[in-house]
Amino acid sequence: MPKREQLLSELQRSEDYGILLAAQVGGVPNELQLIVETAVYDAAAEGLRPRNNYIVRALGVREHRITLGVFGGLQFTRDHSLLHHHNTPRFAVSFQGKPARLHEAILDISQAYASTFGVWRHITEISADINRAMVLVELLSSGEGLLGVMPKPLAERMVRVLEHHGMTATMQAAEPFSDTDEHGRSRLSELLLIDQTYVIALAFSVEMMGQI
Repeated sequence: MPKREQLLSELQRSEDYGILLAAQVGGVPNELQLIVETAVYDAAAEGLRPRNNYIVRALGVREHRITLGVFGGLQFTRDHSLLHHHNTPRFAVSFQGKPARLHEAILDISQAYASTFGVWRHITEISADINRAMVLVELLSSGEGLLGVMPKPLAERMVRVLEHHGMTATMQAAEPFSDTDEHGRSRLSELLLIDQTYVIALAFSVEMMGQI
């Protein structure tokens, strides 16, 4: 069984746990190495019984947030809102007109951001998403301007919000986007999600420690 599948199989049941023991910089640029131990809860001993140790290597790391300790779930995925900033084209969202209810429009913009990213990103976290040249109240009161430059899924939501409030909204590609490089290799990132810890990278490999 491939080691990635074996690691995942050891974290399927309710009594299965993992421990993120360490995270360290790898031997090549933009590489992270995570040391993961799998364990099973032993009710008789009222504790965790270790199973195996793994090295998870992340190559071409683009973003990460890491907290060491015990976790209950681990997955590799290419379908998550955290990947919008890495795997989708960015669009400039512009508007004309003023909302009839300014503060409701601002609230809806914030809610659209939250519904897109959930707990994973805050509207103030990535400065380019929302135009910071003016505070949002002044920007929407100006009658026209650039709301922000943002990933396509978010841009589409923002256009609907602006139009709902009676404004004209447009989307324009901010820069060329391709999911492959000049050699045909994928530029798309993958997400390793470990409870609230995550690593976004171009590729991951899994090896069992102590084996040659």
